[in-house]
Amino acid sequence: MEELHRVCKNFTRHDKKTRTILLCEMLEYTNVFLEAAFRAEGYSFETLKNPVKDRTLALRYISNDYCYPTVLILAQFLEYLESGERDPEEIAFMEPQAGGACRAGNIYNLLQRVLYRMAEQGQTEYAQIPVISLNLMGEEKHTGFRITPGLLSGGIAAGCYGDLIMCLYQQVKPYEQNPGETDRIRSQVEKKLCESIRRHRNGRHTREKNYRYACEVFSKVPVKPGKKKRVGITGEIYMKYSKLGNDDIESFLLRQGMEPYSGGFVNYCLYLVDTERYKAEKYQHNPIMVKACAFVLHRLCEAQKHLLTVIGETDRFQTDLPFPELKEKVQGILAEGCNTGDGWLIAAEVIQYVEKGCGSVLILHPFGCLVSHVCERGILQRLHARFPDVSIQTIEYDYDQSKTLRESRILLAIS
Repeated sequence: MEELHRVCKNFTRHDKKTRTILLCEMLEYTNVFLEAAFRAEGYSFETLKNPVKDRTLALRYISNDYCYPTVLILAQFLEYLESGERDPEEIAFMEPQAGGACRAGNIYNLLQRVLYRMAEQGQTEYAQIPVISLNLMGEEKHTGFRITPGLLSGGIAAGCYGDLIMCLYQQVKPYEQNPGETDRIRSQVEKKLCESIRRHRNGRHTREKNYRYACEVFSKVPVKPGKKKRVGITGEIYMKYSKLGNDDIESFLLRQGMEPYSGGFVNYCLYLVDTERYKAEKYQHNPIMVKACAFVLHRLCEAQKHLLTVIGETDRFQTDLPFPELKEKVQGILAEGCNTGDGWLIAAEVIQYVEKGCGSVLILHPFGCLVSHVCERGILQRLHARFPDVSIQTIEYDYDQSKTLRESRILLAIS
């Protein structure tokens, strides 16, 4: 059995040619572009799209003390295995790791343990499935997978394109005259942008050309006059961006006649890099790491600046604040050192939403996430004091929670 456990930990060069990498469903608007970026580097790559019918499936192998994202991500992987869609020898699993105090960073190891336990119970073929960690810190290396400059360039383009589509879609979909037209335009634009990534055309000028194309196409969608109530969505990263995790809260708000607004994923990536820079400077006293993080921050901020500038040229669409301006918003609310989990970023996004016209803000967090409970609930008093006329509420998600009860609470929070 020890040999089985060791095999399951390595993704080889041969595996790159014979296996399809499967990533958990996490980034609703970015996944399609990430798939294009990985395929451009020669990987067979897909995002899991199977709906999880049994959200307690993972509890056969793990304790119910684990947080909701862990339970849900493992359940999605396990349901895919049980479906028999592909032979275990044809697949590999990938799990992102952001590091920090979040227990979800252990899902990589936990998934390996689950496959090992399944092998012990007689399903030995599952122990042959490699599990890859997607991280920028060089942890859990595999001989057949590494983050190359080409993959990094494609990943940056994917993040920017995901934020672009989310920004345009959320501001057009609630007002479309012809139902379904915004979704058709979104699909059309995604295909064009994915093709650009697959052809390794990820330079600044190409990206800006694609930004303008997307803005132009979305601007031509016929819309109804008027202004609907805008509702901001923030919170723990998985709950905020995963349609599976938040039960597709965006579609729920659209059905209620609201305009949903979510902050971009690029700001989250910048927050992670900035957090590593802060730790290297204040605690580790590592000047090399500080310079490396500062360099990455500068490049990402430049990429974000180009995106926001092009969208802003239209005079039709609102954009997120650039990362440096967003960070300034938390002064007087939280210190820069509060960067455990999603830390000060959530407070900054709440302030941004209010200033962008949101009358209600929903902070989504999963049951079992101690970081979310401390950081997200801890900021409410000061935010309520600063914005007494805005409804700012936390919404908790759990695998055995009534969906009807949760939706009733959401309606109460935005009413």
